[in-house]
Amino acid sequence: MKNQVITKDIAYQTLLYDIETEYLNTRQQAHKSIDTAMLLGYWRIGQYIVEYEQKGSIKAEYGTKMLLEVSKDLRTRIGKGVSRSNIANMRILYLKYPIVQTLSGRLSWSHYVVLLSVHDDLERSFYERQCVNESWGVRELE
Repeated sequence: MKNQVITKDIAYQTLLYDIETEYLNTRQQAHKSIDTAMLLGYWRIGQYIVEYEQKGSIKAEYGTKMLLEVSKDLRTRIGKGVSRSNIANMRILYLKYPIVQTLSGRLSWSHYVVLLSVHDDLERSFYERQCVNESWGVRELE
């Protein structure tokens, strides 16, 4: 009888472990999918802004004012997440990574916001590779 209890206890602990592992892995995959989708969406928003600026031959001065207007108008429509600085970062993301495939799906928007502050392309590329290869979090990157 004692053997059956121990076997049942081990089987139950195994069940709990399997469920926990599956749940956590699924949740992690879901977060990663959301991060990737948001990053691609932000890149496309940057593309829309740059294309709008180029069609209108907008100079930098007006472009800054335009970003403020876009941010203000979008906040009334959709709420948070569209501050002038966030919109400006989306624009810079597109300018620094004009080919969307060069974005790493292993890095978050927060990683890219930090990377965009690195003005030297070679240095930024180095830190981006380090983030991917060493699984750096944003704090380690900073």
